[in-house]
Parts: sequence; structure tokens; C-alpha cells
Amino acid sequence: MTILSTVPTEVLDAIGVAGFGLYVLNYGLLTLQRVQSHQARYFIVNGLAATMVLIGLMSAFNLAAALIQIFWIVISSIAIVIRLRKRTAHFFTRNSRA
Repeated sequence: MTILSTVPTEVLDAIGVAGFGLYVLNYGLLTLQRVQSHQARYFIVNGLAATMVLIGLMSAFNLAAALIQIFWIVISSIAIVIRLRKRTAHFFTRNSRA
């Protein structure tokens, strides 16, 4: 028995729908150029949305949908690490010249 197995189906569904909302909001902000795809923030929100949708799938599991969400979580995590490493490297390079 997992923690999520004790959560009511309605709550899991609400979490999944909220994740969908985050996907739509994030993509809308990208389209309107309020967020840029090279920013870690974009991938953080995408990863969070995928995690929420994956949690929502616990009430009505679908393997294909779960695999897509896992893919987005992994690729978002990789993108976040790359961007944070670049930011850290840039910070140290800039400060070493000062």
C-alpha cells in the first residue's frame, strides 16, 4: 500500500487537472514570450506539470500516458541541470575576472 492509494480519486483527478493547467499556462506564456525556453523556470514548471499529471494517472492508470509524463520529467530534469550548471559556471567565470 502506498501513500497515494489512500488518497481519494477526486483528489488525484484534481491534481492531474491542475498539472494539465500548468502545461497550458506554461505553453501559453512561452507563446506570448513571457517566459523563454532557455530558462530553467520553463523546465521546472514543465516538470512539475508532468509530475502532477502522473499523480493524477494513479486514479485511472494508462501506461502510454504515464510513459509520456515520465519522459517529460526526465527531459525537464536534464534541462534544469544543464541550465543551472551554465549559470553557475558563468557566475564563477565572471567573479574570477573581478
